[in-house]
Amino acid sequence: MLVEVRVQSLALDRNTNTPVVILQELDGDRVLPIWIGPAEASSIAMRLADMDSPRPLTHDLFCSLLGKLGGTVTKVVITEVQESTYYAELVITRNGETITVDARPSDSIAVALRSGACVMADDSLLEIATIEIAEDECVSDASPMVEHIELGSQDKKIGPEELKEHLRRLNPEDFGRFTL
Repeated sequence: MLVEVRVQSLALDRNTNTPVVILQELDGDRVLPIWIGPAEASSIAMRLADMDSPRPLTHDLFCSLLGKLGGTVTKVVITEVQESTYYAELVITRNGETITVDARPSDSIAVALRSGACVMADDSLLEIATIEIAEDECVSDASPMVEHIELGSQDKKIGPEELKEHLRRLNPEDFGRFTL
């Protein structure tokens, strides 16, 4: 069964300094953390903060190109996790035909935020999530925002600008090895 989710927040894993997008089910409290790359985290943060780039970024380009070709992203589905790697599909409609494309969840979420498509997750993924979000970290369903990021050994709430700047200053060596 599929459950609709929204971007609850972005965070950094304290152990690896890897960005994490936290998805929360719309009609409940369960969350799904997905570790993502810094470029995708920046792209998601920019969209959540309603910021535009002077030139199209990769996810903007994808949406523009798809639109010019007559396609529309209707939904994103986070389908499964295998050996700590999450899988997703972009569901695209073009000329009455539905096309499903394999994609990384981070890219899929960035595209969904730009196209207004809903994000769905397999219910089983929400059942196995291992983190809990404190009440004061929740964001209203009406306007998702970048709510928090975990830095070092203490939680600090920062806004979209600070997140963008923090992600800009990170070096690839800061992340260690992780699977996208």
